[in-house]
Amino acid sequence: METGFQKKSLKRIAAIDLGTNSFHAVIVDIFPDGSFYTVDKLKEMVLLAEKGFDENLSSDAMDRAVEALKKIKILSEHQGAEKILAYATSAIREAKNGGELIQRVIDEVGIKITAIPGRVEAELIGLAVQHGVQMPSTPSLIMDIGGGSVEYILADKEKFYFLTSKKIGVARMTASFVDHDPISDDEIGRLKEYYRNQLTEVAQSFAIHRGAILIGSSGTMENIALMISHRNKKTPSLSVNELKFTAKEFYEFYDATIRMDYNERSQLEGLDEKRIHLLPAGLVLVHYVLKTFGIKEVKISSQALREGIILRYLKQELDDLLELADSEGPRRRSVMELVHKCDWHETHSRHVAKLALHLFDHFGQDLGLNNTDRELLEYASFMHDIGYHISHRKHHKHALYIIRNADLKGFEENEIEIMANVARYHRRSTPKARHPQFKALQKTDKERVTKLSAILRIADGLDRSHYQNVRAMNIEKTKKEILITLTTESDAELEIWGAMRKNALFEQVTGRKLRIEEAEVAGMVY
Repeated sequence: METGFQKKSLKRIAAIDLGTNSFHAVIVDIFPDGSFYTVDKLKEMVLLAEKGFDENLSSDAMDRAVEALKKIKILSEHQGAEKILAYATSAIREAKNGGELIQRVIDEVGIKITAIPGRVEAELIGLAVQHGVQMPSTPSLIMDIGGGSVEYILADKEKFYFLTSKKIGVARMTASFVDHDPISDDEIGRLKEYYRNQLTEVAQSFAIHRGAILIGSSGTMENIALMISHRNKKTPSLSVNELKFTAKEFYEFYDATIRMDYNERSQLEGLDEKRIHLLPAGLVLVHYVLKTFGIKEVKISSQALREGIILRYLKQELDDLLELADSEGPRRRSVMELVHKCDWHETHSRHVAKLALHLFDHFGQDLGLNNTDRELLEYASFMHDIGYHISHRKHHKHALYIIRNADLKGFEENEIEIMANVARYHRRSTPKARHPQFKALQKTDKERVTKLSAILRIADGLDRSHYQNVRAMNIEKTKKEILITLTTESDAELEIWGAMRKNALFEQVTGRKLRIEEAEVAGMVY
């Protein structure tokens, strides 16, 4: 009988992005198949370039940096991180006394900082975005807006076509161009002209490798997406990753906010307090890029430089761990990272997924389901028992919670909700209007959950023993009845009982009675 196992992580590491405005740290477990799972995160605002980029880092700024890194070091040690990777960007890289800060950190904190060039920063961001979001097959423009620099990457899901880093970050541009509050027409005009001069080569490369989508990463882009969501009353409850907005929605938001002063901006929902002063320069940049390049849609990647640091570490130091990372997209990879972390009953869950997909292939078209539904069913099958990681009791409800809060990459929010609800309904109660998470779904998504969970319930029942006793099944359909004939390794009573005790929802959605029998001869192998 399958009892499940916990996949052993190879190492726990911490990665720190020492940005101009903030330091971002992430602590992850890395696994032998090249996947990694986030254990903890920490963000500390430091505002290194408070006096601009042409001067030394101030003593106050360096003190803030040291104190922030001390906090990150304490968290990393508490979480058992074996290695800390710290990469510095514009502000430290360019400051005349940046080396002094690096030495202070070595002496006072015990962390060695690597100051990377802009092109490497762009490459690491590109790796992180490829890893974290569902990339279109055609090239997309990735834009990571930092305080000192902005990185541009043209990439599809497999390769990079163009990489560059430009010194047009929002802190730098605000210090150089914005003296009025609210920003003046003249300042907007001078910013746009500067952006035009700086982005010539980006525009030329984009003309060759045109894409329809802009993928934004880091704080400014995330804040803009959140503010637009609040404005349109569709605030994400799970993750900013894969959050989308149209160019039209941005232009409407831009027109409503660009003339606001500091106090008015401070009232905007979704805007970090430390970014209130910097928002106008960021808005003008996004407006310029969307208009100039004719981009119609934007989506957000929650992964950025810090995740790129981890991926680079995997590539350089642990090439033998990359089999999974190189061969599978962010959706499947993200699901696999989660189930490995949650001690999944792998053999049982994979078998249930195989049975569920076999049933889907016979009934999906009848039920009005599509290939995306098939994919979500497979992933929900993989994850349906991960609630055992919390406790056996009510593990189906624990699975719902874990999936909703796992920050799965590459999925839109409603897709995460569908998988979570399908996993929740694999046992006991069927979907009910009184259940809060089901009630919150759109009508069409409620229908998808009901149909997919009906299939998963039968598939799970057919491995009630967790022994993978069902080796094949033949399915026959009439107008009134469905007959499933099982070929098994041993007696099929437990599997038939397991499936038939959960048959009501399946019969409801198919409009037929279900009958399951044991075959006397081999059935159709799936």
